[in-house]
Amino acid sequence: MDVHTEAALRLAVLDQRYTRGRRAIVEALVDAGRPLTVPELLAGTARGALPQSSAYRNLTVLSDAAVVHRLAGTDEFARYELAEALAGHHHHVLCAGCGAVADVPTSDPLERALADAGRLAADATGFDVTGHRIDLLGRCTDCR
Repeated sequence: MDVHTEAALRLAVLDQRYTRGRRAIVEALVDAGRPLTVPELLAGTARGALPQSSAYRNLTVLSDAAVVHRLAGTDEFARYELAEALAGHHHHVLCAGCGAVADVPTSDPLERALADAGRLAADATGFDVTGHRIDLLGRCTDCR
């Protein structure tokens, strides 16, 4: 199933429509292939498809429908990306200098190490660990 069909179905569950503006947000995220700030989203949408006044409202609805995920960065700007169910499992590196965020694809060794860490955390806390999201902090090539 493609991302637009899945987004429309998820919105329909909440009695919401997959409007032109919401589609523009999803399309900008697909095209970028990385988390975007609201200004970056607006710059990446088709001209006139998403007025700034409705960007946050549409992002809230898309987040409520589990179409997008809000990612807190190291700067004052939140970033948005497609939800993991739509974009696939991945992790992030965040620049402590400028706030840039990059996706890190998964690998078998990384996922095995994280599963081991999850078991250790479960043993230490009594939690039933069912998944993980990892954000690694550092400095991008421009800030080094």
